[in-house]
Amino acid sequence: MASRSHRRPLRKRRTALTLTVAAAAVGLLVSLVIALLPGGGADTVRTAAEPATGARPTAPRATHATSPALKPSKTPKPSEASKASRAPASAAPTRSARPAPAATRPSAPRPVSGAAPLAGRIKPGTTYNGVATHYDAGDGDGACLYGPSPDLMVAAMNHADYETSRACGAYVLVRAANGASVTVRITNECPLPCAPGQLDLSKEAFAKLAGLSAGRIPITWSLQSPALSQTLSIRYKTGSSSHWCGIQALSHRNPLARLEVRTGGGWTRLTRTDYNYFLSPGGTGCGGPLRLTDIYGEQLTVDGIAIRPDTVQPTRVQFTRR
Repeated sequence: MASRSHRRPLRKRRTALTLTVAAAAVGLLVSLVIALLPGGGADTVRTAAEPATGARPTAPRATHATSPALKPSKTPKPSEASKASRAPASAAPTRSARPAPAATRPSAPRPVSGAAPLAGRIKPGTTYNGVATHYDAGDGDGACLYGPSPDLMVAAMNHADYETSRACGAYVLVRAANGASVTVRITNECPLPCAPGQLDLSKEAFAKLAGLSAGRIPITWSLQSPALSQTLSIRYKTGSSSHWCGIQALSHRNPLARLEVRTGGGWTRLTRTDYNYFLSPGGTGCGGPLRLTDIYGEQLTVDGIAIRPDTVQPTRVQFTRR
């Protein structure tokens, strides 16, 4: 039988073990309670379980405090918003009313000086090289069908630059190598073998540059917009009526680019022939208002021109000098 001295220590160990188990149970219970509390979690449990002084540094934890409800931002009233972004009335650009075009000159805005958006092969501000020859111009009439010329300072344009009569009526300054010059009006076409750049001058015009015996001389030439005293005129072709008509413009300062007639739907452009008339095969617009446009884009409106074949009818308008 064991002695009493041996039994007492055993009781003491059992008591100590019981106290240790009880302490561990209490600690576990406390941990569970803390974990179930609001705001508790893995971080909270870990913090409670770790010793107060540890060798391992802990990263700072984000707090989970509930953020207060955000207040809606104040939306400015329409009047306040417009005040903030609107410039003063005096600074705002005002759109000026466009003046009504003149009855005889409803012209589009003029292009910059020297620009000719409707020009063909012959353009202003350009100097062309070629040769000059001469021919007997008679009364100055030719392929352009202008009729007798008031003077014989006329020329025939080579076929390429004649360009289906687009050169008709153009004024050209011609210069010779010796410094002599003369201004001529294109009234005729010089057929092949006239080369591009070549001008066939009337004998009277050629004589201003050199003797007729020279026959052929090198020249330079350029388009002009001369001072003229007369206004533009209109002529209807032989056989014209309200069912068919051909219309021609005469004495225009600048080369003519378009001729239009007024119809119910607006303006109708007529086709130009190589003999310098604009045709309306079905009679559209014959005897009505006309609109003429030069190579610079300037437009002139002519009214009151009756169908009078082979009669030159003056107008009161002329293209601007360039």
